[in-house]
Amino acid sequence: MKVKIGELTKIKTGKLDANAASEDGQYPFFTCSKEPLRISTYSYDCECVLVAGNGDLNVKYYNGKFDAYQRTYIIEDNGSGKLYMPYLYYFMEGYIEELRKQAIGGVIKYIKLGNLTDALIELPSVDEQKSIVEILVKAKGILEKRNDELNALDNLIKARFVEMFGDPVSNPYGYDKVALSDLADIKIGPFGSLLHKEDYIEGGHPLLNPSHIVDGKISPDDKLTISDEKYEELSAYQLKIGDVVMGRRGEMGRCAVVPKDGFLCGTGSIIIRTKGEVTPDYIQKIISFPSFKKIIEDMAVGQTMPNLNVPIVSRFQIIKPPMEVQDRYYKLVAQITKSKVAVQKALDEAQLLFDSLMQQYFG
Repeated sequence: MKVKIGELTKIKTGKLDANAASEDGQYPFFTCSKEPLRISTYSYDCECVLVAGNGDLNVKYYNGKFDAYQRTYIIEDNGSGKLYMPYLYYFMEGYIEELRKQAIGGVIKYIKLGNLTDALIELPSVDEQKSIVEILVKAKGILEKRNDELNALDNLIKARFVEMFGDPVSNPYGYDKVALSDLADIKIGPFGSLLHKEDYIEGGHPLLNPSHIVDGKISPDDKLTISDEKYEELSAYQLKIGDVVMGRRGEMGRCAVVPKDGFLCGTGSIIIRTKGEVTPDYIQKIISFPSFKKIIEDMAVGQTMPNLNVPIVSRFQIIKPPMEVQDRYYKLVAQITKSKVAVQKALDEAQLLFDSLMQQYFG
């Protein structure tokens, strides 16, 4: 039996502006960001599911004292005794994509109260809800463990990079430095006039702009894609496996190695295609290194938003250690990459299991 969420819950919004946050606050402050901020006071003390009402539209579960931004929805049980709140949380985790489709507005999308109250949830007995949550918690725990393993391997690569090459700016080992243009071909993404709103489709070739580069990895938007025909028309901007794609505006040093063919460089990005003397991974690690990011920020132009162009990127000074040092690093990376492939396969299987369980329980 499906029931409207509005019949099972009471829903309100927070009252505060986002600038009410306090870095050393005692309590969580839930805004539209994925991670909660902190605040010194609290207005709520309850078990609830929180839904960001605009922007990212993420979902959180919390039980305790907290405060909330004015566009954050706070969903509580209405006392009917029919709803187990962690069960509602998992339902909302799956339903968030539907909410994103229902969201309205221009630059910043938002949802209305009715989008939540009218949502239909399958409602078995509370005992069944608890059993379902127990299974989902275990499945999610496996996912988190696999992600932790991947992160540990990534951190191992970063640690070995520092150990073997040192800070690429201070260059403690005194390696030679060369311009990036000596090591790679550099090309800016297509001008905005080459892409129009009507060119974008769902399920095509993804564009990679700075927002699609997250923590050194590519995170494409399935809705910001182009057709095969447009992809071929803009063939000069096609990204190849092994390219480094770097954001040229906004946050400096944001870059990732392209893992497969089929992506298109966005207008806000730059293609760095190595010539073979160093690997893409090596270039990515240099550019994203904290001290190197500061150098890039100082080189960027523009008052309102920092911006990079090909001449600036070409002048990046890259340390070039002896080949035997590079080879030792590359062999280590190759070994760790093999382990990452195995863990990624296990992660994909765990994700498939979790998704199938969510589909089974919530449709």
